[in-house]
Amino acid sequence: MPAIFPFTAIVGQERMRRALILNAVDTRIGGVLIRGERGTAKSTAARSLAALLPQVHVINDCRFGCDPDKSATWCTECKERFDGGKKKAPSHTRTTPFMNLPVSATEDRVVGTLDIEQAIQKGERHFEPGVLAGANRGLLYIDEVNLLDDHVVDVLLDSAAMGVNMVEREGISFSHPARFILVGTMNPEEGELRPQLLDRFALSVDIVGIREARDRVTIMERNLSYEKDAEAFRAQWFSTEDELSKRIEKARELVDQVTHTSRDLLSIAALTSSLNVDGHRADLVILKAARAQAAFEGRAKITNHDIALAAELALPHRIKRSPFQQAEMTSEQLQERIEQLAGQSMPSEAEQDQSESQENKSEEKKT
Repeated sequence: MPAIFPFTAIVGQERMRRALILNAVDTRIGGVLIRGERGTAKSTAARSLAALLPQVHVINDCRFGCDPDKSATWCTECKERFDGGKKKAPSHTRTTPFMNLPVSATEDRVVGTLDIEQAIQKGERHFEPGVLAGANRGLLYIDEVNLLDDHVVDVLLDSAAMGVNMVEREGISFSHPARFILVGTMNPEEGELRPQLLDRFALSVDIVGIREARDRVTIMERNLSYEKDAEAFRAQWFSTEDELSKRIEKARELVDQVTHTSRDLLSIAALTSSLNVDGHRADLVILKAARAQAAFEGRAKITNHDIALAAELALPHRIKRSPFQQAEMTSEQLQERIEQLAGQSMPSEAEQDQSESQENKSEEKKT
């Protein structure tokens, strides 16, 4: 198998690369949908991201790649083998898995199956893993996601959101962790996703072919070099690939320590409210993506700029009758809007501190 095309060698498509990196930093964001015309490096970016991700620690002989340090998320088999986490589980490291889901996949192929006949005749629970098992702690890629059966897409998105896959049949159940980076790609010319499913993707990016002639020449030159000698081409990009991989690994360790203020939450809420965004999923996605952005930049506190960069990816597919339908707003325009809203309707930091102080005093009096 030839070496994967380096992620850092992809020319342009900054939004797409940023959306993928943020999901790599925090898989809880909820995946990314990449919409665009043919030949714009959609599938190349997904495959190269998986090759870029740091190695993961997994329990020995576990079919689902359970994390030895998180017993609460272990599969049913590992909980039985190691007494629910009381026994130490031996582990090893492996490369981050990459799973490609075919358009023809059925629900059983995705979630796995329980052998009811064996359970009844022999009293043994036997589970045949599906795609979700192989994708755990890795990347699940769906090409032409708009052509996949809606029910299968719904199951995938549910698992991605909950981080666990549970299969139940005839009173028998089996569960295993299913936390993965979900990447879906599609060409809008072949049909759109239903709005309900579209909203379930955390981030969305619309991409087009690069129009700058020099950049198009660079794309041709890099692809010719890769086709001539894939190993040698990847070796040329090893240092930049390794640097980005280590940066993602550090960001993963930092992301849970990233803090936000009440003012940040008000900024997010005011932005989504002013743009008439349906539901509340967008608010949560923006917060998670902003935290991931801050962690990727090595900071432990989010800023308006982080919120704007996150909103640039979280809002385009969720807004009706807005500036996004005329022309996409840039992160700079979003940041200006956030600051404008902050000046109009949000209290200053001093006023906010004073309000919190008064609330604390009133609570002390009550106690």
